[in-house]
Amino acid sequence: MSENSRPPAPSVLRTPRFWLAPVIVVTLLMSALAALYMGGILDPKKNLDHFPIALVNQDEGDTVPGSTPPERKNFGNDIAAAIDNGVDHQKIDLQQIGIAEAQSKLDSGTLYGAIVIPSDFSKRTTILAQASVVPGEVEQPIITIYTNPRAGTVSASLVQSIGTTALEAVNKNMGEQLTALVTQQLEAGGAGTQMSGASRLLLENPVNVLVVAHNPLPDGTGFGLAAFYFALLLVLAGFTGATVVNTLVDGMLGYAPTEVGPLYVQNDVAGLTRFHTLLVKWAFMIVLAGIVSALFQWISRALGLPVTHGLALWEYSTLVIAAVGITAMSVMAAFGSVGMLVNLFIFVILALPSSGGTIPLEASPRLYAWLAQFEPMHQIYMGCRAILFFDARSDSGLLHAVVMTLAGLLIGLILGFVVTRFYDRKGFDRTHRPKGA
Repeated sequence: MSENSRPPAPSVLRTPRFWLAPVIVVTLLMSALAALYMGGILDPKKNLDHFPIALVNQDEGDTVPGSTPPERKNFGNDIAAAIDNGVDHQKIDLQQIGIAEAQSKLDSGTLYGAIVIPSDFSKRTTILAQASVVPGEVEQPIITIYTNPRAGTVSASLVQSIGTTALEAVNKNMGEQLTALVTQQLEAGGAGTQMSGASRLLLENPVNVLVVAHNPLPDGTGFGLAAFYFALLLVLAGFTGATVVNTLVDGMLGYAPTEVGPLYVQNDVAGLTRFHTLLVKWAFMIVLAGIVSALFQWISRALGLPVTHGLALWEYSTLVIAAVGITAMSVMAAFGSVGMLVNLFIFVILALPSSGGTIPLEASPRLYAWLAQFEPMHQIYMGCRAILFFDARSDSGLLHAVVMTLAGLLIGLILGFVVTRFYDRKGFDRTHRPKGA
């Protein structure tokens, strides 16, 4: 066909809607993406809301040297009270519990960290005070801040920052008290004994604050990010896999053209109902879920990810990919091409910032915590984290993740069944009808 014999451009190209629609849709999508992603990570400390940390006071107390009558002092109680009074309880959920309960909650990931005052804290403190004027061996009293790296790298950093900030003020206040106590005892004892400059300096900051990782992560876990990225892989496998299968099946059944390079193929329509077409797509997704989940685990293991519960990880991964894929297909069956945008919002734009995989939900804006109640990415991340880092314990989020994933799968099945059956009964068959026909 010669250049002059080509038909004129369709009139649709001359309409403002043709040019504005793509620009507006993409602009809105990218704006939402930027606002949601950047808004959730920029200031975790500012967004803290009931961030769970344990305060464990095991101090047994000790007798104050030189006191008449003998006075028993528990410095641990004073420090615990000072920490409790010093934190913003709206931001920090400071749980004063025993050591056994704290360890159990750390092991299940329900605590991000713990501040532990040991049983000999007062004893070491009184020895330190005595050693300021009497020669002898001395060890500083210790308070340990336990982080929980398996619950997230950022959460561990937040615990360290919160703990050290709280103890700085406590340490200074306690130093002033000890310095005054020793000075008073020296004055009562008369001239001749003085506190050295080194002793005074030590008493100004008497507590040795240690930061220790509770149950550190092994190598090959990406500093705790492996669970988040594995969960992201599962969501993308379901979301992207559903899109690919939907396109290929529609092309092979003649409901959509297939283009490969310059080739344009339009197969004859197979004549399947919408419901039966969706069943075919669901079958593909179920088969692919088992294959892809096995491949993800095999590749991750080959790259160095330590997996101690391989079967549980494969089973849950298969469930996730199938649930996301089936639901995404049902959305596309219900809304057509617009369904792809709906899936993008559900499984990517809203899901990733509300997952809690990079920034804890307790350190994110409240919108993200609300979204996490029903957004699939958070549930999937918690399930993967429980299997990979918390020994597949049900109380570490695995049971909740499985229940929520099954609920999502059920919603997808019901949506697809109801909508496609309704379309079929109303005679909305998938055939091209020219305008005016």
